[in-house]
Amino acid sequence: MFRLSKLADYATVLMACLADEAGGLLSAQALAERTRLESPTVSKLLKQLAQVGLVQSTRGAAGGYRLARPANEISIADIIAAIEGPLGMTECSIHHGMCGRENFCTVSSNLRKISAAVESALREVTLVDMAAPSRQWQPKVSVERLTSVTV
Repeated sequence: MFRLSKLADYATVLMACLADEAGGLLSAQALAERTRLESPTVSKLLKQLAQVGLVQSTRGAAGGYRLARPANEISIADIIAAIEGPLGMTECSIHHGMCGRENFCTVSSNLRKISAAVESALREVTLVDMAAPSRQWQPKVSVERLTSVTV
């Protein structure tokens, strides 16, 4: 089963909360309260998101966090990669030479195709899309296109 980690999920929730703030600053504590996530988890994720340039922090009593760029320029793929590293279905679809079976594996090239299709779909979904009510949002990539990947 392909599943998003809890931390990547929580990072997406935090980023969507910051997107709702429209450029205003929110403290880590305010983010924890609004998202109902534990403060240590929020602080850890904000640090990771800041390190890759997805959020900016301002120090001081009136400080906090904000998105580093507009919400429509931040994809879900950006957030997942910030927390989990490069996107890929398998280790060999990210890094060549990491698997002892690579020289005789018959499916690795097809797994790379699947990984590319999933990453492409995640790059099409932005924080603006995530903030939209689900009944109004439509994927930019058709489900048929994703299921028709030749493997």
